[in-house]
Amino acid sequence: VQLQASGGGSVQAGGSLRLSCLVSLRTFNSYPIGWFRQAPGKEREFIARVGRGSGGITYADSVKSRFTISRDNAKNTVYLQMNNLKAEDTAIYYCARSRLSANPVKAYQYDLWGQGTLVTVSS
Repeated sequence: VQLQASGGGSVQAGGSLRLSCLVSLRTFNSYPIGWFRQAPGKEREFIARVGRGSGGITYADSVKSRFTISRDNAKNTVYLQMNNLKAEDTAIYYCARSRLSANPVKAYQYDLWGQGTLVTVSS
């Protein structure tokens, strides 16, 4: 397994969760890592991405100011801190690796995917 997402769970609206993506690649710090989510019956949606050196951070408008992405290159891990969760945040969350350095925000721009972790927010 090259990307492993964890940290999902069930929370009430207004609560918080922190997702982790452990990347077992020797060249982890050479690639942007992104988070996506997919709700039942919907397409996979870009949430956030972080560039190689923790710069180049981009968020989807739907999560801006509520979610924070960060990476710890020493631990080969990317985090997604999710605050003030809403019912519409309910989805399976995936982390993925891109080989593109120029702000990848589309699913097809990512070539390696983790297995996903389920987040359920009850209102």
